[in-house]
Amino acid sequence: MSAATLAGFARHDVRLAWRDFAAMMSAGRRARARTIVLALIVFAAILHLPAWAMVGGYAGLTQDADRASLIVITATVALGWLLMLSQAIESVTRVFYARADLDLIMSSPVPLERVFSVRMGAIALTVTAMALLFAAPVIDVLALGGGAHWLGAFGVVAAVGISASAMAILLAVALFRLIGPRRTRLAAQIMSVVIGAGFVIGLQVAAILSTGTLSRFTLLTSDAVAAWAPAMSSVLWWPARAVLGDGIALAALLGASLALLGLVMIVVAPMLGDLVVNAASVAVTTRKGRGTPFRGRSRQQALRIKEFVLLRRDPWLVSQSLLQLLYLIPPALLLWRSFSDSSSAVVLITPVIVMAAGQLAGGLAWLTISGEDAPDLVATAPLPASAVMRARIEVVLMVIAIVVTPLLLPLAWLSPRQALVTAAGCAIAAASATAIQLWFRVQARRSQFRRRQTSSRIATFAEAFVSIGWAATAALALTIPLFALISAAFTLGMLALTSMFSPRRAA
Repeated sequence: MSAATLAGFARHDVRLAWRDFAAMMSAGRRARARTIVLALIVFAAILHLPAWAMVGGYAGLTQDADRASLIVITATVALGWLLMLSQAIESVTRVFYARADLDLIMSSPVPLERVFSVRMGAIALTVTAMALLFAAPVIDVLALGGGAHWLGAFGVVAAVGISASAMAILLAVALFRLIGPRRTRLAAQIMSVVIGAGFVIGLQVAAILSTGTLSRFTLLTSDAVAAWAPAMSSVLWWPARAVLGDGIALAALLGASLALLGLVMIVVAPMLGDLVVNAASVAVTTRKGRGTPFRGRSRQQALRIKEFVLLRRDPWLVSQSLLQLLYLIPPALLLWRSFSDSSSAVVLITPVIVMAAGQLAGGLAWLTISGEDAPDLVATAPLPASAVMRARIEVVLMVIAIVVTPLLLPLAWLSPRQALVTAAGCAIAAASATAIQLWFRVQARRSQFRRRQTSSRIATFAEAFVSIGWAATAALALTIPLFALISAAFTLGMLALTSMFSPRRAA
């Protein structure tokens, strides 16, 4: 086995990762690598400004930092590790299910154990490189303001990326063994969302309950957290001390992360071939058993059933939609706590539900309107294009109704008027988000759902602002009806302005 062959497989995996990243950055359009690299450099340079505002006050810290500073740094490193673990789980899942190079790898004369070891190393490299890109502005600001000892944080980021990648591979393999390849795809996507957002949301919820604000720094520097912190000599402080320039702690972290990745390669690589084959076969296997009897349906019903089935099978939709809904928990809790002493506190549920309906409708509308893997087949259906589009829009509104109805039923028992206003707000917000996706629709594959936000910046921002506008309108309709008319007029104005920038109207 020559080293050149393994290096070729490594270049192949890195090239695939770069193409996927470039497609996400350029919204699927052709772009030169030089242009993308230049954009990344400019983006990283701009990030130095908010980084200075966020961490500039910590630049003077040294290895003799107090307990509160160590708690903040340790929590930041833990957050970074969880975010990288979330990204690594998604990367591993894409390697198992979305790569189309399995035949090439299986037919090569190279032992599969070594090939998959190289692939695992490539995953760790890409995850770590992405983490270093976003951490560089923060570390640069700290080094410029406090000294060169902060440069050791680059090594901590590398150790965190390597260990997170190794743990992601272990989790993916464990899911394969426990629940099988068919369920692993969805479970891994949900796990990546919960891991990535859970720590941030948990800190925000704890901060709201303890301090009444969304500030995580206020919580981490509180006396309650300090009372639970371990002794200053504990090993748990090693990541923070490595960030502050402790060479021994940094060497220990890097050594442990590399040892973990090596151990994962030794244990997992021999079994990875069968796992990848089983994952690839999920998309082509058919379910055996008694067939479903044919039922005569109208063409509109057949179209709606087809869209429902595709939505149910889409794992990316579940994870991304869950992420959108999870991030609504902290602001909803903050509003509830701020007005909990008021008799109208239950009114605050309405804007949260309306905003969630608008955001979820945007993702569903993109999948049904723009995300189509067989556009030629749909075009040959014996239906006019308007009927096909109407069936897709009906499916979006039906799904939104199915999701929000369990929330509206208890609300109707508490306040029928509020339930009616909330239902109307959800319907209008969903219709507005669907209209925006209709105005800015572009043909794309459903697998590109996770980077749909890069397709049109105008549509992305308009969808967010319109959802916020209708949420505010619904809340005002229950409290100050006159202001609700003003908010509704402003939101309709945003919709009209968005439609004017529609590519189809310009054409």
